[in-house]
Amino acid sequence: MWAISASGCRWLGAVGSVGVAVGGWAAGTLPVRGGWGLWEPRGSSLALAGGLLAYLGLTLLVAAWWRYGVLLARGPRDGVLATLACWTAPLLLAPPLHSADVYSYIAQGAMVLEGHDVYGGGPSVLGPGELGADAAASVGGNWTDTPAPYGPVFLLLAAAVVKLTGGAVVPAVLGMRLIALAALALIVWAVRGLGGGPGGRAGALWLAALNPLLLIHVVGGMHNDGLMIGLLLGGVLLATRGRWVLGSVLVGLAVMIKSPAAVALLFIGVLVARRDGGVRGLVKGLVLPGAVAGAVAAGATVLAGTGFGWLRTQSVAGSIHTALSVTSDLGLGLGLLVGDDPAPVKGAVQTAGLAVAAVVILVLAWRAWRGALDPVLGLGLSLVALVALSPMVQPWYVLWGTAVVAAVAWRSRAGQVLAVVSAALVYETAPSGHTPWFGFVVAGAVLVVGLVWVRRDPWPPAADGAAADAAPVAVGR
Repeated sequence: MWAISASGCRWLGAVGSVGVAVGGWAAGTLPVRGGWGLWEPRGSSLALAGGLLAYLGLTLLVAAWWRYGVLLARGPRDGVLATLACWTAPLLLAPPLHSADVYSYIAQGAMVLEGHDVYGGGPSVLGPGELGADAAASVGGNWTDTPAPYGPVFLLLAAAVVKLTGGAVVPAVLGMRLIALAALALIVWAVRGLGGGPGGRAGALWLAALNPLLLIHVVGGMHNDGLMIGLLLGGVLLATRGRWVLGSVLVGLAVMIKSPAAVALLFIGVLVARRDGGVRGLVKGLVLPGAVAGAVAAGATVLAGTGFGWLRTQSVAGSIHTALSVTSDLGLGLGLLVGDDPAPVKGAVQTAGLAVAAVVILVLAWRAWRGALDPVLGLGLSLVALVALSPMVQPWYVLWGTAVVAAVAWRSRAGQVLAVVSAALVYETAPSGHTPWFGFVVAGAVLVVGLVWVRRDPWPPAADGAAADAAPVAVGR
């Protein structure tokens, strides 16, 4: 049957991607105004039909992706980049999918151009006659009044898009999608450079770049997490090749997109310490990568002229409850049990979660320094732990660690579990960006079925030919 072959998976996934895109024209995260007659609400009946088509397409995409990964795990190589192109192309002209965050990005870029303090207020400060006003009207819920938690490098990119497009919603969204495509290209380059570990590059690209969660939320939804991941992976790749200074510069730029990228500096330090050895190497690894990235962050902030307000806005997102955050859910539940105001207990549990995450990261770094763990794999597992214990978790956050694990250990048990989690989380948000109850039900069902499948039918060890496809790493590995 053609659908079980590699080429069959490629075309089945492409059909699914087309379904996601076409359904999105009726049921996607459409702008409140400024859609140019292209991205406009089409009525409840058409929106329902579009939503069903998008979910069907998403399911075809997930099924094709999983089957494709099974085939790659069993040895045959295939044109993964051609498959990536086929699955990505239908999404390029689609409206924003599964999230309204891109409207926030555009509005924040406009705030920079209009002279507003992006770290002092949210998109609601934009007046009717100002750039980005149409995008600001489409920002969802609490985010309307939330200051930007992003670094100045990303804000300058968003401002450049707004300036080039005049703030018109459709061109600005497409401009942000070009940035997302550049992020995808960075991820592909870095993953190929890191080699994929046992099983080679094809499987690594399958988990990192072909991942439906990444296609939907980075290409479709244009989340800036993709750019953070691409710069982070690029920096780690350079560090493994001995170019740790330039690698630290890239990670510094990644931090200026989103701050969690700073975790990579610890593991670049591990690579440096292992290469140089002794107390001198350890001190060098602990101090210099962070110093280089800190200089990049300070220089970027001064040049951008947006101020250092990003230092105080890193926790603003944590004030918004998301059901995927275990610590927030646990804290809220405990808080309701012990008193009328759950906020103090919830805050304490969230803080404890971050403390536990910090301990886990330090243990993984110590094991990597001792040679018991691949430093790149340690970084990936650290990012997974950070997300799992964070006070706010969105579905696409799991991509932070997944892409890094994929780059060196995609067919490991951790890689297989992250693949299942990725397949489940694509259902958590609707194409409109809302989080319906049935999304959690479907995600839970996919998670259970996937974990049972992985347990009963684990991927076989890499064949010699597949292992040979992995590129050697020169430093600290």
